[in-house]
Amino acid sequence: MYRAADRSWRDQPRAMSPAVIAWTARRIAEHVGTHGLRAVTVALHGGEPLLAGQARVRRAVTEIAGAVGPDVRLDLCVQTNGMQLDEAWLELLDELDVRIGVSLDGDRAAHDRHRVRPGGQGSHQRVADAVRRLAEGPHRRLFAGLLCTVDLRNDPVATYEELLRYRPPMVDFLLPLGTWAAPPPGRVPGRADTPYGDWLAAVFERWYAAPVQETDVRVLHNLLSLTLGGRPRTEGLGLEPVRYVVVETDGSVALDDTLRVTYHGATATGLHVARDPFDRALSHPEVAVRQAGAAALSAVCRGCTLMQVCGGGHYVHRYRADGSGHRNPSVYCPDLAALIRHVHRRVAADTVRLGRREREVCP
Repeated sequence: MYRAADRSWRDQPRAMSPAVIAWTARRIAEHVGTHGLRAVTVALHGGEPLLAGQARVRRAVTEIAGAVGPDVRLDLCVQTNGMQLDEAWLELLDELDVRIGVSLDGDRAAHDRHRVRPGGQGSHQRVADAVRRLAEGPHRRLFAGLLCTVDLRNDPVATYEELLRYRPPMVDFLLPLGTWAAPPPGRVPGRADTPYGDWLAAVFERWYAAPVQETDVRVLHNLLSLTLGGRPRTEGLGLEPVRYVVVETDGSVALDDTLRVTYHGATATGLHVARDPFDRALSHPEVAVRQAGAAALSAVCRGCTLMQVCGGGHYVHRYRADGSGHRNPSVYCPDLAALIRHVHRRVAADTVRLGRREREVCP
């Protein structure tokens, strides 16, 4: 977010004030009460959320929990780069019952290519130590999983197997944020090759063919579920509506922070937790369109046989700066199509084989 087109973060405080924390807790409780919710998920995100400090994190969690009350299940998680994740943090997050996701891009060379410390040194060793501390110690129950951004220079299977060393309950592979105006590395808009689809297909084969499931790969699990007629658990595939908002450090209610790669001010709604309930975000055009399913897609996507599975791809990846906005196919369209077809062929072949075996056993 600090190198994207949107620079509004420069005008925001580094961390939430006690007042913003209190307003946010009240808005969450208000939303829960208005809709009769029995469960709500709150993600502590950043930037790097652990830089807010233990006292501020404790305050945020306890105020939100106190506001929603004991009859509502509060699922709390934090997504961290792992640099601050020492034993003291693990003890606090265990006490507060906050699950932990860590960003790790593979082995030392893969991770340190992008994730460097202020002095230019790589961060892999420190992050790997933190993940082992989480995965192998008494706080393993908090381990939510690993997030890994795809880099075409890294071998897909070797990257996946490196992450498996930490026995994560879940791994998710994220496509680099890119648009038609600022395409991701190795993705030439309009070209028919499928480097990202091929990369993820290789991981799919390794994951799917394992005799025992070693972990859940979220993006592939979602794709498999959609291929079989199910529903996804996260955005980026399928036609499910977006179900979250972001509260910035200054208390402003914002859209998905991935939109920062599109243009300056892309996440702004004009709403603030001091005065606005979260329901008001539903009237914002960028929120409303992400509740509209197929109706919000381009004509090309609506005419595609893969639409129900692909869903047009992630909203941010559809953006063009030519006035059409997000009403375009994904910049990853060839990759998504190739990956979906690969998974479909694999599952269809297994289904045929299973049917033959059943006929042999039960003529």
